[in-house]
Amino acid sequence: MKSIAACVLALLIFALPATRGQAGEGEAASPSDAVTGGKLFLNLRPRYEHVEQDGRAFDANALTLRTLLGWQTGTYRGFSATAQMIDVGRLNDNYNDTKNGRTQFPTVADPDDTDINQAFLDYTGLPDTTLRLGKQSIKLDNVRFIGNVEFRQVMQVFTGATVENKSLPGIALYGGHLERLKTVFGDQQEIRLDILHGAWEWTPGNRLVGYGYFHDSPKTASATGFADNSNRIAGLRADGVYPAGDKLKLLYTAEYARQNHYADGNAHIDAGYMHGGAGLGWDAFFARLDYELLGSNGGVYAFQTPLGTNHLFQGWADLFLTTPAQGIRDTYLTVGGAIAKAKLTAEYHDFKSDFGNIHYGQEFDFGVTYPFGKGLNGKIEYASFREADILAPASARKRDTDKLWLTVVYDFE
Repeated sequence: MKSIAACVLALLIFALPATRGQAGEGEAASPSDAVTGGKLFLNLRPRYEHVEQDGRAFDANALTLRTLLGWQTGTYRGFSATAQMIDVGRLNDNYNDTKNGRTQFPTVADPDDTDINQAFLDYTGLPDTTLRLGKQSIKLDNVRFIGNVEFRQVMQVFTGATVENKSLPGIALYGGHLERLKTVFGDQQEIRLDILHGAWEWTPGNRLVGYGYFHDSPKTASATGFADNSNRIAGLRADGVYPAGDKLKLLYTAEYARQNHYADGNAHIDAGYMHGGAGLGWDAFFARLDYELLGSNGGVYAFQTPLGTNHLFQGWADLFLTTPAQGIRDTYLTVGGAIAKAKLTAEYHDFKSDFGNIHYGQEFDFGVTYPFGKGLNGKIEYASFREADILAPASARKRDTDKLWLTVVYDFE
């Protein structure tokens, strides 16, 4: 309902009579000019996903198509509006999309969905400030804690109000109050999420960040077994690419955060997070070694990231979307580069627990992206996880899994 209200508000504002005088620089002269002078968004993404997983009777073979269609108006009196529809359709039924009951197959979390994906109103009439109201995609930092999970066909989107200010040189301040969440499963959840985020870019490509996420939402991350998972995360992050020569670059990440219970959240919610990494880049190639810890509170609770784009972390096979109660210590090597037009990335992960001395296993990931023409790209991605400790508690075991994705992306330009 709030996204509909935002659209109605936008229409009311554009229906106001124009004031006398000329429009500001870059602004439309009238509401109709703002609408007709807008921009079309069209994104088509057909994908084939194949999954082989121990313990499942059959392999999954999912063929899906996502369509995003939207319009962004021009700016009038500091206001602009964006509306975007989403349609996700499955072209076969040989997988478990979490809603079709095909549990004999491995999960491919891409259910059918036709909905308003985004619908928001922007106001930029204040200096160096953007106010946004409505249903919106949000990505902060490396999307570890707040992201839109755009890898999945159904995106994660939030409904509420956000503000970003860049009045101070090199400093970006961001805040938000969100009251509704649409998950990648197409489910709608009432949430109460407050965001405080500040970033200082002390030199191009290098940032210091402080953040606080206050999440009063009992249902989210229910896999912990707690009735109420409300929590707050506070942390500091340093990340960047520092030039060390004409082509040589130093890559680094250092981050620490703490997650505690919040509002009526379970008192056992108390865990730490650390991420440290370093590497080198040379021209179009790079290599780096990282260590990420999602700590455990004595095997009772582990650091959770229910609002992040978790597919990008702890392996592409998506076996650790919910952190096991024993926590995770992920040591991983990433290499990548470009050969002609093709971009290649490979990762190797070794997963161990923070509590209980469990060796979950290892994973190898590889991907290549190739641009075929204007707005048209193809991707091949592969993930292979192998279990190490078969004597681990059943709740902590992750079975051998192989996944293959073939994706085509078309963006209208």
